[in-house]
Amino acid sequence: MVSVLGMAAEAVAGTRPTGRLVLALLIGAAISVGLGVYGRTHDPTGEAIFTLFFTGTINLKAWFTTAALTLVGFQLVSAARLYGKISWPRRVPPWLGDAHRLSGTLAFILTLPVAYHCLWSLGFESDAEMTRRFVHSLFGCFFYGVFAVKVLAVRARSLPDWVLPVVGGATFTTLVALWYSSALWFFRQQGFPSF
Repeated sequence: MVSVLGMAAEAVAGTRPTGRLVLALLIGAAISVGLGVYGRTHDPTGEAIFTLFFTGTINLKAWFTTAALTLVGFQLVSAARLYGKISWPRRVPPWLGDAHRLSGTLAFILTLPVAYHCLWSLGFESDAEMTRRFVHSLFGCFFYGVFAVKVLAVRARSLPDWVLPVVGGATFTTLVALWYSSALWFFRQQGFPSF
């Protein structure tokens, strides 16, 4: 997926600003729809795939998503400082840009085993009776599409100034919705910290 996004970034960079934005949005939409179609048409196994050092896969998923949300929270604050929206610390530390990128990469990596298990083992929940799981499935597919748009927007030149904050905010908001509809639900059901 990373090499596909790299090729898409090159294609986006080679067009005019409006075309870049439209192309990035189309690529993101294709990823979201593709994941939803796969999740819906794939025959879920219903089996836990891995647990690492957790007592169950759901515990792993809740904690990985919580860690990803924490890292994305750092991304939000560090981006605000890098773009001068907040003034603390007074001087921008020279390592902050690298830490910002690393936190985003680590957050993305932490979401991958969670998404893999959700798609492979559980599929896309479309039963109206299971509203929480249906909404969670929608947000899960949307997250990877909006994340792709964010990556493409970061790499594209001459986009309007509002694009990156809007797409970054959408990425953050979507991850919060995913966490709320899964990890928080789990912690409420099983108790915190539930390893």
